[in-house]
Amino acid sequence: MQRSLTLLCTSFLGLCFGSSFPSNINIGGLFPTESHEYEVFRFALSHHQDIPKLVPQVDMVKMGNSFSMTYAFCSQFSKGVYAIIGVYDRKTVNMLMSFCGALHVCFVTPSFPMENSNQFVIQLRPELQDALVGVIEHYKWSRFVYLYSSDSGLSVLQKVLDTAAEHNWLVTSVNVETMTEASFLKVFQELDKKKEGQIIIDCELERLTSILKKIIELGKNVKSYHYVLANLGFLDIDLTEFKKGEANVTGFQLVNYADPNISRIVQQWMDFDNKDAKVPKRRLKYTGALTYDGVKVMSTAFQNLRRQRIDISRRGNAGECLANPPAPWGQGIDIQRALQQVRIEGLTGHIQFNEKGRRTNYTVSVMELRPTGPKKVGYWNEDEKFVSTAAYVPGSNDTYGLQNRTYIVTTILESPYVMLKKNHEQFTGNDKYEGYCVELAAEIAKHVGYHYILKIVADGKYGARDPETMMWNGMVGELVYGKADVAVAPLTITLVREEVIDFSKPFMSLGISIMIKKPTKSKPGVFSFLDPLAYEIWMCIVFAYIGVSVVLFLVSRFSPYEWHADDCEEEAEQNPNQPSSSFAQPGQGQQNQNQQSQEQTNEFGIFNSLWFSLGAFMQQGCDISPRSLSGRIVGGVWWFFTLIIISSYTANLAAFLTVERMVSPIESAEDLAKQTEIAYGTLDAGSTKEFFRRSKIAVFEKMWSYMKSADPSVFVKTTDEGVIRVRKSKGKYAYLLESTMNEYIEQRKPCDTMKVGGNLDSKGYGIATPKGSPLSQDAPVLKIDVCALLSLSICAHSLSLVNKIISPKALPPPEANTHQTECSCLFLIPETLSDFFLSGTSGIRKNSWVLSSQRITFLNVQSCRRHLLATRISQLVTWVVRRCMFGPVNCMWCSRPEDEEVEKR
Repeated sequence: MQRSLTLLCTSFLGLCFGSSFPSNINIGGLFPTESHEYEVFRFALSHHQDIPKLVPQVDMVKMGNSFSMTYAFCSQFSKGVYAIIGVYDRKTVNMLMSFCGALHVCFVTPSFPMENSNQFVIQLRPELQDALVGVIEHYKWSRFVYLYSSDSGLSVLQKVLDTAAEHNWLVTSVNVETMTEASFLKVFQELDKKKEGQIIIDCELERLTSILKKIIELGKNVKSYHYVLANLGFLDIDLTEFKKGEANVTGFQLVNYADPNISRIVQQWMDFDNKDAKVPKRRLKYTGALTYDGVKVMSTAFQNLRRQRIDISRRGNAGECLANPPAPWGQGIDIQRALQQVRIEGLTGHIQFNEKGRRTNYTVSVMELRPTGPKKVGYWNEDEKFVSTAAYVPGSNDTYGLQNRTYIVTTILESPYVMLKKNHEQFTGNDKYEGYCVELAAEIAKHVGYHYILKIVADGKYGARDPETMMWNGMVGELVYGKADVAVAPLTITLVREEVIDFSKPFMSLGISIMIKKPTKSKPGVFSFLDPLAYEIWMCIVFAYIGVSVVLFLVSRFSPYEWHADDCEEEAEQNPNQPSSSFAQPGQGQQNQNQQSQEQTNEFGIFNSLWFSLGAFMQQGCDISPRSLSGRIVGGVWWFFTLIIISSYTANLAAFLTVERMVSPIESAEDLAKQTEIAYGTLDAGSTKEFFRRSKIAVFEKMWSYMKSADPSVFVKTTDEGVIRVRKSKGKYAYLLESTMNEYIEQRKPCDTMKVGGNLDSKGYGIATPKGSPLSQDAPVLKIDVCALLSLSICAHSLSLVNKIISPKALPPPEANTHQTECSCLFLIPETLSDFFLSGTSGIRKNSWVLSSQRITFLNVQSCRRHLLATRISQLVTWVVRRCMFGPVNCMWCSRPEDEEVEKR
């Protein structure tokens, strides 16, 4: 009954409109064999059987074969088709456009749009250039790689390059159309060398799928890479492995499967009983949706032509497509105009064409791959451009992910930062480790609020870039290649590392220092008593001694008060009753006067002057002393000089007797660079090595030149290996490392290493995260920044973390070593003098602590005893000197009330 009613209506309409418009419209179809588009074409025809009825004339063609496409097109043209729907590729597109323009045959296609197409080619697929540029600008990319494989990629690339010239972008384009697996691997190796982690892939769906599989095989589906798929079927791609690798993937989606009307058609497609289908049913892809919309556009256009009573009938011979000159079809322009005027809502959104047959007024959704799957984060249209609908930064995870996922914290076994517990076999997970960075990671996780697991870096390296392969190793490599989320370790902040990873503010400041084996004690020699004063001072003392003696000799010679007659005086004392010379005879008096003048002497000859100066210098007495004022002035000046010299010598001698004397072969980096007997090196693949390699300072350049050419190699794989090499080298190897580690090892038994000189540079340790990570300080989701670190530094726990490094309680127990070597001993008493001076140490305080401006260091009881003992010795020597020079003095230091109280306790 229904069928009869349909025929009756058809006859009635035919009578009304006349016979000018055909009831059956022959449309051609050019599809590859067993293609998804052909299946959807048949499905769409079953949904559009209104008047006029679309009658298909389908030819299966081989893509890439121009001869096959030409033959099929001419065959359909000769059959009198009104329009053709089909697909093309880069090898056949120019031929089809040429035929369509010459013969005025409309070609409706879901294939990639062409810039130079004519108005007879109706392009169903929207252009993606502007949307792609909008996404690049949104992500603020300035350096990326563009992989393309079709002519559509060239057109999009041209738009990207034009925009790049305006914004100073650095774009590396690679054609992967004919690449083999080996060449594809080489391309990614080059990308790794250049650190190109931002990649755009513009390929058709089939080739895109194969490229993504190769990326997975190469292990590049990790979070350090961000892929933008310049394809309109983001949901048509299997991204399961990329989601597992937590890679950043962005794409575009044309079909909104969440729309109820579209979902209904998709379900009908899945239930469609296509007996001629030779391929299994698949999900409706975006190319199939475009084909469905193409059939709907053609049906709507012919319905509009029929309502407008436009005669488009083809009578007689349809013509030859290869005629010379070509004979265009007269009604082709009417059909082309009708197709371009269609305004409908299809599976791919709003469908509208401009005068060139291209889509306009369309909207494309921007998708991103999240841990839960693909998610819409924005859209693009011609009016609003790119509009973000989700506060999300590429490379980050959702806010919920901070609590619902476990982050991998990479670190390195390095005392005292990260160490295995003695009984670590009894623990699992993070409980196996202890140290400064272990507690720092726990405190940051507690303040920020995320779960984590500690993972020791596989190769045991901090991280450096190989100069040949340009690949990163160590902890930096794990962050760059997405194997870890955070690095909490003694990782130095450097400019090279900051190019590939993000750092927090420094949580510890340090510098490069020199570690050498502690030299043996210097044995006292015959002239060791000269050590308290420099040789220049001793020479000055000798010259002063000689000079003063000569001056005293000259002064005594010229002064009359230094001349006297010792013999006459003695004779006068022996004969007091002898008459004076005034009563003597004149001749006899003159004779006696001559004898007295001949008998006057001067006691300060040259030898006596030297003896007087020597006696005064030695703090001893002398039988003679100057009588004249000038002589006494010279003597007084000499006494004052000897007082200062002897006091200084006594004080320095006390220090030399109490302080352990060691002779260090080097004292600075300059000393290392000037000599060749002592080898020196750094940790391989670390910031210290990179510092010397990049330094432009002459001394460091000379040191680097030596280190890189030394045979055997002076570089070590771990810090422990470097320390062992220093200890076993017998002073012939110096190790360059961070000052904090150097000081820590110096204070640990067996205490046979020491730090010499100052720091060579200034730098800091920081917490590292991958570029664009939500844990970086620039991400809005989470900030491992100065806020979290300051919250640690202002609390008491931060002080306890510092004490983990410098507190002596971390020292091994005394029974661990049989020898009695002491660490950090400020003063050492020679064994020959210890028994003599120990009697004055009854007032030593047994509990004391010393505050340093940079850190808090607790000294053990023996070190305190030696420190106070040295002070008492210095006071004792000073008291003895004063006793010798000035007589009895009050020995106030011998018994102080506070010392007696301490002793009683």
